[in-house]
Amino acid sequence: MPTGIYERPPIVADRLRWLAPHADGFRTWLEQKGYSAVTIVELVRLLSRWAEWVRDAGFQFDTIEAGFVASAEVFTGGRTLRAPQGAASLFLDYLRKEVWPPEPPVLIEPWPVLAAFRSWMGQQRGVATSTLDCYQTTLVDLLALLGDDPAAYTAAAIRDFVLERAKPHGRGRAQGVAVATRAYLRYLIAMGRCPVGRDHAVPSFANWRLATVPRFLVADDLARVLAACDGDERLRDRAVVLLLARLGLRASEVAGLRFERIDWAAGQITVTGKARREERLPLTQEIGDALIAYIEQARPRTPSAQVFLTDAAPIRPLSRVAIKCIVRRALDRAGVESPHRGAHVLRHTAATAMLQNGVSLAGVGAVLRHRSPSVTTIYAKVDIALLSDIAQPWGGRLPC
Repeated sequence: MPTGIYERPPIVADRLRWLAPHADGFRTWLEQKGYSAVTIVELVRLLSRWAEWVRDAGFQFDTIEAGFVASAEVFTGGRTLRAPQGAASLFLDYLRKEVWPPEPPVLIEPWPVLAAFRSWMGQQRGVATSTLDCYQTTLVDLLALLGDDPAAYTAAAIRDFVLERAKPHGRGRAQGVAVATRAYLRYLIAMGRCPVGRDHAVPSFANWRLATVPRFLVADDLARVLAACDGDERLRDRAVVLLLARLGLRASEVAGLRFERIDWAAGQITVTGKARREERLPLTQEIGDALIAYIEQARPRTPSAQVFLTDAAPIRPLSRVAIKCIVRRALDRAGVESPHRGAHVLRHTAATAMLQNGVSLAGVGAVLRHRSPSVTTIYAKVDIALLSDIAQPWGGRLPC
């Protein structure tokens, strides 16, 4: 901790004496979390105010959580008055994580078979944890209704479950329920715990995949979004938006970008996509400049191997949801009116821009890393001339 103006005033030390040595441990914990020296001093000062009230109210260290609850009625009102309660909340968080003995671990999966399913899908199929989390919301209901004995999974029971579970939702969510259930049944079949073909009992839902026009931003709107990311305070946002809008990366791929995946000499980025497939994409001058500007001027100085970090303490890598929030805020700042405000709209924008600049459908599919060419054909609808690339000759007879 720096000396000088950041030294702890005597009154603060007196107020915190009954919490020693936990107050010093709290300060070290804040340093490890990436809080600045000035912020740490202010948090410790606010904590001392709260600690003084708790002690005077008759609470001891072993009843400090009850003291926190009681103090909520005192430290309310404006931002200044609430500040000691906020520092106390951080202090209790430190105690729970670093001082008090940890509680017995609780399995996320309420059934061992679900834990085994997640492990197998990750190791054998390369399914991402975020995808398995989506599956779990459906499978928890499946196990609660049908149990964990596959012998009870009759075709009628499976079909009834899927239809009932999907009833309150739209087509997209209904398909998600079917996919999760089918994946779990195929796992059971692979393990020899379920009859072969039982996965065919899962009903399918209509999927008019090519019925709509891709969601994308026109060139002017994209330019406004990039302009809304100008400035030294938004260097991270600009680099994120460029990776999404120029290379068509997914939000999870941007969040997971690591330094060892960037080959500056060769001008390439290695991306780990779905099913853990690795692909190399070009590192353009525009994207490279944006990344270097962020790394050199704005990125917090931490040893994290991931490129994109939060810009406020506690410093940690950005998540997939955080990437989506960056895009949403950029759209708001730019004043772009679009019904679709997530990161995926920029992936569609990248594909559309490539097609409009003469890139073939096969080339777009290669950049977006589509496993099936049929997935890319939807982008031909943004330009009528491109439809000739996928149009089939009429096999019927001409009218008289």
